[in-house]
Amino acid sequence: MNAMTPEAEYRDGQGFIVEVIRTHRRKSADIRVEEGAVTLVVPVDTSLEKIDQLLASKRRWIKEKMALQQEQSPASSRQFVSGEAFPYLGRNYRLKVIRGPFAPVKLLNGRLLVALPNDDKQPHMVRNALVRWYKRQAQQKLKEKVARFAPKVGVEPGSVGIKTFKSRWGSCTTKGDLEFNWQIFLAPNRMVDYVVIHELCHLIRHDHSPEFWQEVARVMPDYQECREWLKANAVRLSL
Repeated sequence: MNAMTPEAEYRDGQGFIVEVIRTHRRKSADIRVEEGAVTLVVPVDTSLEKIDQLLASKRRWIKEKMALQQEQSPASSRQFVSGEAFPYLGRNYRLKVIRGPFAPVKLLNGRLLVALPNDDKQPHMVRNALVRWYKRQAQQKLKEKVARFAPKVGVEPGSVGIKTFKSRWGSCTTKGDLEFNWQIFLAPNRMVDYVVIHELCHLIRHDHSPEFWQEVARVMPDYQECREWLKANAVRLSL
């Protein structure tokens, strides 16, 4: 994590874990609930007492928002228990849920280690921790991949961000900003490369014309195999 990246800390919200991000870029607090994960962005000098007071005042709203998102999320066959396998860039890693203070998920000795307080091993808490981990990996590695492939494509992209898309792996704006679906990191590494190259090529052509696919093929001659793999396996690439 470099000096420009806001440091994260965590608070127990009594039924949910809150990721607190302190930043110089905000003058007021902002609470976000995305896919059941709660994030609180605050000015850098906000006291823990004020943070806890804010969370207490918003607890009902947060829980209602989380419940609504759980109802709207597609049914999953995953149980989010120790021993279950989760894919990451082409390999499966076993989940290990332990008791302890909440901490970011770690990939340690071939296992995805999740620590939750007390005996709270509710599936949605484990899932939220994993979603945060996948998103962090995606945010870091996608920037690296864009920097690697942009010169090969011959473009200079703008910002690189992550998002949850329902039916696409990425998007490219007319301003050159790129957004990627973090869930692509449940696929093999080569598929991530394809998605990055695909979106970079949209900086040359904002369509799916034969000329566009020629640009993709110029950088990745076997792109068609990746494209077909994603079509066949998309339903499995989710938490």
